[in-house]
Amino acid sequence: MSQRTILVLGASGLIGRHVTDDLRARGFRVVGVARSLSPAQKMSALDIERPILSLDVVALTHLVSEHAVDVVVNCLGVLQDGPGSDTNAVHRDLVARLLQAIGGSGRAIRLVHISIPGTAGEDRTAFAATKREAERLIAASGVPHAILRPGFVVAPSAYGGSAMLRALAALPLDLPEKEMATPFQPVAVQDIPATIAWLAARDIDDASVKAVNWDLMQIEPITMAGVIKQFRIAFGTAGWLRVATPSFVLDLGAKGGDVANYLGWTPPMRSTAIAELRRGVSGDPSAWIAATGIVPKSLAQTVGRHPATIQDKWFARLFLVKTLIFASLVAFWSVSGFIALFVSYHAAAEILSAHNFPSALVNPITIGTSLMDMSIGVLIAFRRTAAIGLVAGILASLGYMFGAAILTPDLWIEPLGALVKTGPAIVLMLVAFLMLDNR
Repeated sequence: MSQRTILVLGASGLIGRHVTDDLRARGFRVVGVARSLSPAQKMSALDIERPILSLDVVALTHLVSEHAVDVVVNCLGVLQDGPGSDTNAVHRDLVARLLQAIGGSGRAIRLVHISIPGTAGEDRTAFAATKREAERLIAASGVPHAILRPGFVVAPSAYGGSAMLRALAALPLDLPEKEMATPFQPVAVQDIPATIAWLAARDIDDASVKAVNWDLMQIEPITMAGVIKQFRIAFGTAGWLRVATPSFVLDLGAKGGDVANYLGWTPPMRSTAIAELRRGVSGDPSAWIAATGIVPKSLAQTVGRHPATIQDKWFARLFLVKTLIFASLVAFWSVSGFIALFVSYHAAAEILSAHNFPSALVNPITIGTSLMDMSIGVLIAFRRTAAIGLVAGILASLGYMFGAAILTPDLWIEPLGALVKTGPAIVLMLVAFLMLDNR
């Protein structure tokens, strides 16, 4: 059998990246496509950046034809609607165009689509409903396909919900009792490319795998509490006393996450995430196991093989703190500028006047620096401009410190130490800048 070519859409994501790398290690020719790839993810000339959601049927047809693709793996997905994220566009509309492209390519292509466990009757979110619509389009298309529904994906890297559970395992926190009791059947991320490799080796005309729908997860039922417990064993925190988070705190966190979502961030705690968490993750992997002979790895095998490394611990402990860091910096700059401009304007201007600044410059400097501070806060608040805001904040702080050293040196020995405290603020902004990456 000649070497099969596999096209992976969404090759920058948690599942998509692992699928791309794993299948290459198995000897497949894999074309990994994503809207954007970090420098570390560009491992091959076949790692390609394309605006996938903007590709029409003609462009998609050209993509599968120019690379002589035998299998298309669709790993694309977004949790919630927001700026740059449209569940309908990603889960339904793209799949509809992709099916037309496969059908019109003149090639025998199998579509492997990554979906979610559960049934339509349980769907309560746009995320789940549009995922299910894509499944219906695929089933009605006549294209050879496999719809894979992984459970809670456990991978060496962490993103979204898996990162949040690691944070809970590393900190003395618990979710409410009801949420901890929800079913949460996991799957090792390695079992997903193993399944795709098995499918890729099958003949396209093999009737037994012409149209399959499989739940991918460990056999033994488990709850969220059981998943977190296994992570706690790895982190060495299993014996800690814990504080249970009240349900209303989760709901407030979800609303805060929704606000952050509209600012371009992708926090794991959003209304859709909490709704899906409360529904749980469960399914029946028996058909998948019987067909492929793959024995799914248990959670203990996946998480418990090695104790958590120091980088695992640092990431888990800092994951939830990252939100506090950015929120505090936004508040620091926005509120300080607002107070100087609207609450204590005369006191702020008097500092300059008392140090013999020309009267013609006092008001412009006071107003200008106040507006600059508020602008820095706004820049940090938006994900797309956060890096610019943090760099601007560091430069502005250094400017204040050196300017004061030259023009108003007595402020350095001011009883409240306002300028002295600017140093730790600069360090915090540097930490935030270094934590900007999501993947």
